Amino acid sequence: MTVKAHQNDTTSSRTHTRDELTRGTFDLLVIGGGILGTSVAWTATQAGLRVAMVDSGDFAGATSSASSKLVHGGLRYLQTGNVRLVAENHKERRSLASDVAPHLVNPMPFLVPIYKDGPHGAAKMGAGVFLYSALSAFGDGMGRLLSPAQAHRLAPGLRTDGLKSVAAYSDHQMNDSRMAVMSVRAAVDAGAVVLNHAEVVGLRSTRGRVTGADLRDRVGGQEFGIDARLVLNATGPWVDRLRRLEDPDAAPSVRLSKGAHLVLKTPEPWRAALTIPVDKYRVSFAIPWEGRLLLGTTDEEFTGDPADVGVVQSDIDQILGEAALGIDAPYLDPAHISYSFAGLRVLPGGPGASSTAKRETVVTQGRGGMLSVAGGKWTTYRHIGRTVLEELRRVSAVPLAEDMADPLRTVPLPGLASPDAVAQRIIIDRDPGARMDPLVARHLASHYGNLALDIAALVREQPELGERVHPDGPDIWAQVVFARDHEWAVTADDVLRRRTTVTVRGLDTPEVRRRTEELLRG
Repeated sequence: MTVKAHQNDTTSSRTHTRDELTRGTFDLLVIGGGILGTSVAWTATQAGLRVAMVDSGDFAGATSSASSKLVHGGLRYLQTGNVRLVAENHKERRSLASDVAPHLVNPMPFLVPIYKDGPHGAAKMGAGVFLYSALSAFGDGMGRLLSPAQAHRLAPGLRTDGLKSVAAYSDHQMNDSRMAVMSVRAAVDAGAVVLNHAEVVGLRSTRGRVTGADLRDRVGGQEFGIDARLVLNATGPWVDRLRRLEDPDAAPSVRLSKGAHLVLKTPEPWRAALTIPVDKYRVSFAIPWEGRLLLGTTDEEFTGDPADVGVVQSDIDQILGEAALGIDAPYLDPAHISYSFAGLRVLPGGPGASSTAKRETVVTQGRGGMLSVAGGKWTTYRHIGRTVLEELRRVSAVPLAEDMADPLRTVPLPGLASPDAVAQRIIIDRDPGARMDPLVARHLASHYGNLALDIAALVREQPELGERVHPDGPDIWAQVVFARDHEWAVTADDVLRRRTTVTVRGLDTPEVRRRTEELLRG
């Protein structure tokens, strides 16, 4: 592939951003560009605050892009009687799927297999999925029981030996990396100033209060500083590390739990996901995702360096073993694994097993006035942003409330459009002999919404950018250019793992990586 010469403005763009970050005093500096920090930056900017957000790696480069890719009510929470939480989750799920990101959040049927020797009976699960549907006001249909034959047609690998019945319900899924990038873009569109690959090397203080941070640009090595009235520590698994920069004697506030996932190739597509009961309280998921099958997750305490988290053989054995409770063995051949990943859940500190700890958001304030926020999940990320915004209003030492307006309740993510309509437009908006492959058009529409039209325009200008990155996947080279110029992509991993689906499909070859790095250099 030969691409026309393009002046890479990444360096000049980063220089411009650093200059903007050093100009004046921000109302709020958010350290950490995962989904929690991004949600707060987006919400606070909508409220009229001048907001900066930095991350030492890529946006959503760690925990936030290592989820189970679900936007869901949490069927298992019914087991613990937390009906209110399920109802609240459903409300946020419906809002994301209908108003905020219908171009990124997709409905998915879920099946719960009920076996003769399983932990749940058919009557109990049938009542459970009916209640689950009722708590979502039956917006996705009514939970019901299916026959094994009906379920097998939707999930071809479903184990039918000893299968008595199957409970069916509806939830949603998404590509968490794409949701994160779109959320960063929404924050920037609202007025936030953001920079990834910018590492905090120290905190600034004035009369004992934290009033900013000193940073190093990890791309060019430049050092710079940001002044802010209030600093928010949203660094996820690293939250206590930054707290100790404020106060070396700060006691641990959180603990970490590792969740690992496997991505497998399947001989035929699945049209439904499985929620496989492992015991009375735990489940394992098998979810069709990006042309593959996503399996997981684990839940075990993690005490090492967060940068070292990864999938080990015991994780693979556990995930495949639990999946085998509901999936036929030929589907679970380790040779079918195309990718694996692990992330860290941030849980409140305290006694007990990590698997029973509440998945709640914790907000604390250090002796230097820095706020630290940790925990939460994708389904309720907008709610978390609003919750932290209310905390900002209450910080008496920094009167931000007087400068804040009430943000709109619902603001859509960039690209809002019908993916079907966008795909159709891309296909017909070309000469008949040069029309884009419908599978590629659909892929672009369902990952970018109407921003896919900008990618299609790149292909019209340089047809070679319409070539697939790998012949076995739908991503095209124009996405790499778009990621570089409009989505803050700096490294090959930024592009291949988080802006496209190349890596998760197991298509990240040395040649693909080399060409990607060439395009990133411009």
